[in-house]
Amino acid sequence: MDDTALKLSFASAMAEVDPEEWNAVANPTGVRFDPFLKWEFLDALETSGAATPNTGWMPRHILIRDGTGRLKAAMPLYGKSHSRGEFVFDHSWADAFERAGGTYYPKLLGAVPFTPVTGRRLLVRPGPDQIRLQTALLSGAIQLAEQNELSSLHINFASPEEAGMLSETGLLLRTDQQFHWQNRDYGSFDDFLADLSSS
Repeated sequence: MDDTALKLSFASAMAEVDPEEWNAVANPTGVRFDPFLKWEFLDALETSGAATPNTGWMPRHILIRDGTGRLKAAMPLYGKSHSRGEFVFDHSWADAFERAGGTYYPKLLGAVPFTPVTGRRLLVRPGPDQIRLQTALLSGAIQLAEQNELSSLHINFASPEEAGMLSETGLLLRTDQQFHWQNRDYGSFDDFLADLSSS
């Protein structure tokens, strides 16, 4: 891949991105389908007013195109003026940072708003250029944070594979815990209650 032919840009709304192009990198063949990465889902969050500058979510989606203008990689990215709707509770970090004289907000967030579901955040089709394009997305996000003097870059609920890559590039990993309920073929809520060890 000729890196000189790549062009990095930012979209301030999903409406600025072609849905077919976004979906082709968000859910390519050979990758587990993720409905929360679909253009339609992310666009609905923005057009409904849930994830907009008025609610503290400033879309800054990264797009990488080749020399022909074809979308090769993308990253859902938001400037944030608070930590609400992330399901990662960094309020104590923000408080400590500000007590030490820093300004925690705005910060930059790679995530799906209001969706605490693990998944890909560096959206690239599998192939020989995958690592190079993922690295370019990450570099673009870091550069955006630095150029705009944002306190930090956060990437929430990244897939285990991407978390390993993020760690290798020097980003700090935060490990947390989630509890998932599994329906073990319960036909009703009473069936679930009957399976519990205590009344």
